[in-house]
Amino acid sequence: MLSNKGKHLFAIFCILIMLTISMQGKTNVSKQAFGHTSDGTAVDLYTLADGKVEVRIMTYGGIIVSLRTPDRNGKLDDVVLGYDSVDKYIAQTPYFGAIVGRYANRIAHGSFQLDGKTYSIPKNNGDNALHGGIRGFDKVVWTARQIKDGVELGYVSRDGDQGFPGTLTTTVRYTLIGSALRIEYSATTDKDTVLNLTNHSYFNLQGQGKGEVLGHVLKIDASRFTPADATQIPTGELKSVEGTPFDFRTPHAIGERIDADDPQLRIGGGYDNNFVLDHAQGQLAEAAEVYEPTTGRILRVLTTEPGVQFYTGNNLDGSITGKEGRVYKSRFAFCLETQHFPDSPNHANFPSTELKPGQEFHSVTVFEFGAGTR
Repeated sequence: MLSNKGKHLFAIFCILIMLTISMQGKTNVSKQAFGHTSDGTAVDLYTLADGKVEVRIMTYGGIIVSLRTPDRNGKLDDVVLGYDSVDKYIAQTPYFGAIVGRYANRIAHGSFQLDGKTYSIPKNNGDNALHGGIRGFDKVVWTARQIKDGVELGYVSRDGDQGFPGTLTTTVRYTLIGSALRIEYSATTDKDTVLNLTNHSYFNLQGQGKGEVLGHVLKIDASRFTPADATQIPTGELKSVEGTPFDFRTPHAIGERIDADDPQLRIGGGYDNNFVLDHAQGQLAEAAEVYEPTTGRILRVLTTEPGVQFYTGNNLDGSITGKEGRVYKSRFAFCLETQHFPDSPNHANFPSTELKPGQEFHSVTVFEFGAGTR
């Protein structure tokens, strides 16, 4: 029989166990100052932590600055490329971790027609407009407010911003629940416009800056992809992946076929292609899964979007020194940018990216993290 003191200690022990259980899965959200832009605008950093995964997001560009997740032994490491300061993101960044818009990916010749009128977007990728023009959503400071399990960012892009029609009001919610980072995009407009939003995180599941990602094993739920011309603009064809290096319907190491003698791989210097997902548009379903054998880390990507751009960091050339002084070289990361297709405004056979007054754009992408042995 327990003494009264023993019963009291046992009761305290039980309460502590119950509190520990109740805390599991709860996301703590905190905020801190993170610097200023060149015009003096303050930039804040929000940290989301659920006891397993920790994500840091700043208000400049809505950028995921760091994402720490455990390996199979419970060791945490940061698995996204980036910088340690706002100044470096402003000075030089290939869209590390950013919200990309108004139009993610490329628009041919920086031009499209809508309602019989031609609109011109600043060209910042040869003869094409890339990721929304010269000053896209990745280069502005978003408003922010803390919400349950995360942070809500907002930005109003005025009519004519970077040549796009309509005043666009955009909200992006980042929430972290059960080792899954959910990104929920919403937007409305006061004029007919086009819209394509994504997150441009560069992942390396070994840890940021820790070598090439060629040993990562990838699966993509896509039977077709959109071949591109020499300027990486889609030809309009929806081509079967059957018998090509783009067939990831069953898992393959990223490096297994990356140097194959294929014209599409030569154009991009590796993978830099839009895949046509097999699930129904608007349905949240798995788009891709990546497994890193040495750490056991697993990334599952779910989305409501019809496509995903798979990019293997081919243009990283060692000129960027990122977090912790690590140098980022070619193929040191991969991106899985959930999206509508590149240049959709100029391809009637692609899913429409038009948004009209009275409609609400809504899109969800989830990055779900785990670890194990296969």
